[in-house]
Amino acid sequence: MTQLTLYYTPGTCAQAVRIALEEAGAPYDLVRVDFAAGQQRTPEYLAVNPKGRVPALATPQGTLTETPALLAYVAQSFPEARLAPADAYGFARLQEFHSYLASTVHIAHAHRPRASRWADEPEAQTAMQRKVPQNMTECFNLIESHYLPQAEQGPWVMGEQYTVADGYLFTIGTWLKSDGVDIAQFPKVFAHTQRMLQRPAVQRAMA
Repeated sequence: MTQLTLYYTPGTCAQAVRIALEEAGAPYDLVRVDFAAGQQRTPEYLAVNPKGRVPALATPQGTLTETPALLAYVAQSFPEARLAPADAYGFARLQEFHSYLASTVHIAHAHRPRASRWADEPEAQTAMQRKVPQNMTECFNLIESHYLPQAEQGPWVMGEQYTVADGYLFTIGTWLKSDGVDIAQFPKVFAHTQRMLQRPAVQRAMA
């Protein structure tokens, strides 16, 4: 049976991949990367992921990085779990949503804890951090109005079918509180989070 190893850090988007692995019933090992101790910058970890970030997923074919890629890999490696749409248009919609979370929402959030990536001056970093609640609110307003289906279409991001997108949205939604944003102002996102918390695979991933 395929054995996978997920390199993760608590509180990061690696949680979305862990949820996907649990939903798929995949056999996997966990390796925790201690960011506080700088483990992500050690030669040992850089040999796994030269970007010095998580998640990374070691597979029999090689190591993959970037959350959208890992989620697609899990979904396609365990098709019986039905964690992604089978049709081309549906899969493209899934990838569109993942791309938005990775390239826009995650970056908007990262300006608070990782402001030093974009500016050296303390005043510039502070200015970026002040903007985070507004930017995250705008991102989630778009998710609420454009990406989350109406109730009659189904309870999940893709409608009736639960997919890897649900774990990804759930994971990033858990960052809102620390970004100074009340998730309750997005009723669909909030309800989605409550549904996710009831799923056994999510509970196992968070344990």
